[in-house]
Amino acid sequence: MKRRVAREIVVQSLYQMEMNEVDSMEAVSMLLSEAAEENETERVIGDEVQMKEYVLQLVNGTWESKDSIDELLAHYLKGWQVSRLSRVDRQILRLAVYELTYREDVPGKVAVNEAIELSKHFGTEESGKFVNGVLGRMIQELDQVKVKLRQS
Repeated sequence: MKRRVAREIVVQSLYQMEMNEVDSMEAVSMLLSEAAEENETERVIGDEVQMKEYVLQLVNGTWESKDSIDELLAHYLKGWQVSRLSRVDRQILRLAVYELTYREDVPGKVAVNEAIELSKHFGTEESGKFVNGVLGRMIQELDQVKVKLRQS
């Protein structure tokens, strides 16, 4: 299973959930079946069951934690509001913050680098720099951020 592909599907699923008000299972199933059928994005999905399980963990964890994630993001968005971000950038940042703060299996630098790559792939020309700036500030204070989140 390729985690990069999983993260792409997670971002797309979160986007679908926010735009179309579908649940995680519906969003993930739809995207996985599209990826398996069309494969026009050059995705290789080896073990679909394992992929679906991993993607659902990330989607559900991110979605269930989005209020605390958005509150945390608001602190690092200098001159921006979470609600004013593009939907794509918002989902990418939410996933990255979830991986940084709630997941022990993803090193911080990997979460940041993956978010930057996703933003370059899905976002605008400036998205990569923007995501890097926000997450770069956050990762410097990551230990304090984790403690704060666990207390709330």
